[in-house]
Amino acid sequence: MTASVKAALWYDLPTEAGRLTLGPVKPDRDLPLIQHWMNDPEVARYWELDGPPERTTEHVRAQIGSPHAQPLLARLSGRAIGYWELYQAAEDRLAAYYPAEPDDLGVHLLIGESDLRGIGLGSVLLRALADAVQREKPRRVVAEPDERNVASVRAFAAAGFVAADTIDLPEKRATLMIRPIPGEGT
Repeated sequence: MTASVKAALWYDLPTEAGRLTLGPVKPDRDLPLIQHWMNDPEVARYWELDGPPERTTEHVRAQIGSPHAQPLLARLSGRAIGYWELYQAAEDRLAAYYPAEPDDLGVHLLIGESDLRGIGLGSVLLRALADAVQREKPRRVVAEPDERNVASVRAFAAAGFVAADTIDLPEKRATLMIRPIPGEGT
């Protein structure tokens, strides 16, 4: 990961839904909550990290140890609400599936709290993050939600991402979503 992504250890962003903070996952504090979310059937359906705590722990620790990824805990007005991953897409396996640009920033996210799903919050939070990332440095923001996850694809679209392609990843058929650099195409 480039220094600019690893340096992005913390975001504190105003949104119409409240203050979004994204901070580094602290395993001792955050893993039980992330494991709980991963075992929610709606989350498990797409993340496929349900089951024993060790499964989620292994995934999160791999993200922490990755040179091109940063796992983050999302809070809304102080309440822990989800798990996000930011990653340097050109250094990720995703780069083999689309014409990655060196500065593309990838994002994975889940809203773990069930009462906050299906109310349009995902698009609000994604827009706030993508706006902040693109203010810091003009670059594309990319994602590859499972194409069956219609709510996620809609949230990305509402946050200014464009459905650029359908790609077959080893574990899913995904919709490649790209938020272009403002003033440019995908």
